[in-house]
Amino acid sequence: MPTHLGFEEVVPPLSRQEAQDEALRCYYCYDAPCMAHCPTGINIPEFIRHIAEGHLQGAARVIFDANILGSTCARICPTEVLCEGACVRTKDSRAVSIGRLQRVATDYAMIQGFPTLPAKSIKAHADVGIVGAGPAALGAAAELRRYGCPVTVYEAREQAGGLDTYGIVEFREPLAVSEWEVQQVEALGVQFHYGVKVGQDLSWEEVKSRHDVLIIAVGLGPVPPLGIPGEQLKGVYNALELIALTKMGEDQSVDLGTRVVVIGAGNTAVDAATCAKRLGALEVTILYRRGEDAMPAYAYEYAFAKLEGVNYKWWTVVTSILGETQVKGVHCRQSALAQTNTSGESLRHQPLVVKEDSDFEIACDSVIIATGQSRLRSPWAALGIQQKGDVPMVHPLTFETSRPRVYAIGDCLAPSEATVVSAVQQGKQAAWDIVKRYAKGESA
Repeated sequence: MPTHLGFEEVVPPLSRQEAQDEALRCYYCYDAPCMAHCPTGINIPEFIRHIAEGHLQGAARVIFDANILGSTCARICPTEVLCEGACVRTKDSRAVSIGRLQRVATDYAMIQGFPTLPAKSIKAHADVGIVGAGPAALGAAAELRRYGCPVTVYEAREQAGGLDTYGIVEFREPLAVSEWEVQQVEALGVQFHYGVKVGQDLSWEEVKSRHDVLIIAVGLGPVPPLGIPGEQLKGVYNALELIALTKMGEDQSVDLGTRVVVIGAGNTAVDAATCAKRLGALEVTILYRRGEDAMPAYAYEYAFAKLEGVNYKWWTVVTSILGETQVKGVHCRQSALAQTNTSGESLRHQPLVVKEDSDFEIACDSVIIATGQSRLRSPWAALGIQQKGDVPMVHPLTFETSRPRVYAIGDCLAPSEATVVSAVQQGKQAAWDIVKRYAKGESA
């Protein structure tokens, strides 16, 4: 999988022998806790046994039968808190490297061809429209097609895949992986319409009227402005836009300089910071308004950032970006927890105060804003869907909204950064509810 210089995958694939040796460490548990901790329910012991026996295509079939985005998840799933975190081998040694074994099988399928998946015994005939083409949408679309439902996907951008395509750094997941997965969903018979902005090019009610069922998988909106002086200066970047430029190989015009500040401490902030290192920055510092214990990033992301030489400065609030036309630095103040009764609240949600007379400046050549994404309100308002805090209210198992036959899945429901694997599972659950209804002959 060719990629541009400096953005090669940081985790190398296991060799065939390494994979077989690792697979033989598995106990192939009958009631496997690893499987119970995989949101999509991949039969992990079964696919690992296939690898141990040298049957990689069979392993890939088991994986993709449960998770159509198994290639992506093999690379970016937080396995240490999911399947590998539950592995019984942690009691006597170390967890089986489930994620890396999954990558061996799915990479094999990318080279040798997608495996034939088992036919579904139930057939349903609901015509389903899906708005958005990220992981949740692809999970729903693939599952619905396997049950025989016609599926049409409306996507505002030029390519499908959502954050898998545009928002995961190339050195974690090459663009070719996401593109290949989209091709497999297309091969199932899903129809994609790109460059269609529902709510602008088509009304929400019009799209709904075209289909028996509507699934909304629009994700989140853009990174909101911080509302501080200096955001308009040259050298201020949106983290997701910067990552997308590197993912698409369009970063030749990006000049971050040698000193970069990243505002925010989530997984996207880590990706932006490590991108900055690869784009030539010598000194990259992540600024976060809370302490290390409250940062949103996964532990492995934090460890990766430190290994890459990224610096962290905690309890720091940026109050303005300095410079006349070009970024020259940031003006900051120290923050602290407010002295209030916060029992029962997580560290990330306890109120903060900004200390008076704690001003200081940090010199830098560019600033990357990675403070999360805004929420989209228009779909829910346009369709009269009940909300709670700009989040559509859905049934916890089926993901149907208050509007009959309208479902909402994916990051638009997430309270914070979510996982690809959970998004795929939400898509599958919505699909199962639709299939159950229309297999019984319920009218639209």
